[in-house]
Amino acid sequence: MIDINNLSLTYDNKTIIVHELDLHLEAGSITALVGSNGCGKSTLLRGISRLLKPLDGAVLLEGQNVHSMKARDLARKLGILPQSPVAPEGLTVHELVAQGRYPHQSWFQQWSQEDEEIVSEALRTTNLTMFADRPVDTLSGGQRQRAWIAMALAQQTDVLLLDEPTTYLDMAYQMDVLDLLDELNEQGRTIIMVLHDLNQAARYADTIVALRGGQIVAQGDPQQVMTPENILQVFGLKAEVVTDPVTNTPMCIPIGRRRRAPKTASQAENPDASQDMGQNGRVKMSILS
Repeated sequence: MIDINNLSLTYDNKTIIVHELDLHLEAGSITALVGSNGCGKSTLLRGISRLLKPLDGAVLLEGQNVHSMKARDLARKLGILPQSPVAPEGLTVHELVAQGRYPHQSWFQQWSQEDEEIVSEALRTTNLTMFADRPVDTLSGGQRQRAWIAMALAQQTDVLLLDEPTTYLDMAYQMDVLDLLDELNEQGRTIIMVLHDLNQAARYADTIVALRGGQIVAQGDPQQVMTPENILQVFGLKAEVVTDPVTNTPMCIPIGRRRRAPKTASQAENPDASQDMGQNGRVKMSILS
């Protein structure tokens, strides 16, 4: 589906963010790009979507260089949802989703009944039909993210690129958005997304690509990539990897510098109390004034 060959990306032609990267992304799969801040995840996504011209190398979509494709042709095959997009003030959900039909419009083919049906289907898929006439800026964070995903669905592309689709969402909305993306993948769409949460990546992705310094450190299924050694190399973080009791996927448990034992019953009743261990091994209680 997507082949990335010897790709190098930069914003100023001086500082190289992505270095000579090679990667094959399978059709019909979910791929999560992970790594610490500044490692090149979002830059790579911009390179794949042609928002950033490569310093060297190429991105091939179904064997065709994305930079040689017409903009409309690319937009019919590949949709991108940037990080924290903002809709114009007052724009309704229906109007936003309808923007997804732009690549299919022309001077000779304006808005049609088919376009309206596709927009309606995108709203139904994302459970936003009842909010169609609401301004986007009045929605909750999770609903807004669904509206943007609905716009991408209206493009009817086979590939969806998403840059941190769960950013600034609370836990319930994060799961809501990721479950939706999982459903879209089951319908045949290829999903490539940047995620900060390793455990979410392990739960939802078929393939994890771990980046550090603009290069791939590890790639493969979650069991291959989610190891204490890789986590230390990619994030500089000591961690244990256990099995998620719900999904049976790897789960990262960070090992912090500070460890706090559970409070005893007496401590819970008297939170102002501190404990000192005497030489005889008995706990001495003192009240902080």
